[in-house]
Amino acid sequence: MQKSGLMIGHFEPLHLGHIRSILHASSMVEVLHIVITRHPNPNQKFPVTLQDKARWLQMACSDLPFIKIHTCDDFSFPVHDSIEDITINIDGYNAKIDYIQHKFNMDEDTILLVTEGHPLSKPSVTSALNTQVATTPLHPEFDSTAIHYNPIANWDIIHPEARGNYTRTVAIVGGESSGKTTLSHKIANYYGADLVLEMGRLYVGTDLGGTEEGLQYSDYGPIALDHAQAVRETLYQAQSPVTIVDTDFVTTQAFCEEYEGRTHPFVTACIEEFRFDHTLFLANNTPWIDDGMRSLGTPSARDRFESRLTDIFARHNIQTYRIDSPDYFARYEQAIAYIDQHIFGK
Repeated sequence: MQKSGLMIGHFEPLHLGHIRSILHASSMVEVLHIVITRHPNPNQKFPVTLQDKARWLQMACSDLPFIKIHTCDDFSFPVHDSIEDITINIDGYNAKIDYIQHKFNMDEDTILLVTEGHPLSKPSVTSALNTQVATTPLHPEFDSTAIHYNPIANWDIIHPEARGNYTRTVAIVGGESSGKTTLSHKIANYYGADLVLEMGRLYVGTDLGGTEEGLQYSDYGPIALDHAQAVRETLYQAQSPVTIVDTDFVTTQAFCEEYEGRTHPFVTACIEEFRFDHTLFLANNTPWIDDGMRSLGTPSARDRFESRLTDIFARHNIQTYRIDSPDYFARYEQAIAYIDQHIFGK
């Protein structure tokens, strides 16, 4: 067994084929160094950083101490889909591999590990490289290029640690009694999607005794903090290409401004930090139902709150998709049609 091995990849996204190659490679050496590089053609719809990719691999391999994760942003390696018709710049590859081995203090006899069929595994190439090359089995069922450009269609083979960066968030927003929560649950059930619950209502139950009588300005920060934590935890454990968020931080800010007459800076920070991919804005034109926790039931109050929401979205340059039908089922169908088109490409 060789003492040290080196794997280099884009890992964008990390998928099960990568992991299987890594596990095989780690059985061939005592220490396996994995160097993550930037992708030469990143998918603009799903921007990820080198640090994102390092976190995925660190978490996936956290119980495998003989696997060492590194990032290198000094250059990128080309994408090779086939061993055929590829011209390899031997001097360029030698220079990059030598640089990586020196930068991360690898042993001089470190072997380079690539999958079968990789252009670097061609005998004419391996004989010209400064580093010994060994191969791991090819897993043709995992097409890294297809997964990179269409991760939604390949969701099931993206590694769970990477899914949080690829699920698309859909916030359902609107005024009181606009049907946000019911629609959120219906959509989540339709897609088998994850659901982030509305934290304001839960906070009233856990911290205010079940009514808003004691609600005050100082409560909006904790509500936003609870919501931010719920979003973070849900995304980390994402099970579906779409994640539904019942009520957003803009709505929390709108209630703060409505009831307290001022903007909350922490809620503002959450609006900027947690930018959801899509926002479905429900018109405030459904029947108002008094559930004991609502107070904006008059037509003027509902119109005022809807205008306040619109203003805050504009203030933060957040585009929304309006759902105006007063019919609940029509809203449901419109929301499904939007998600099908904009997330699943149907």
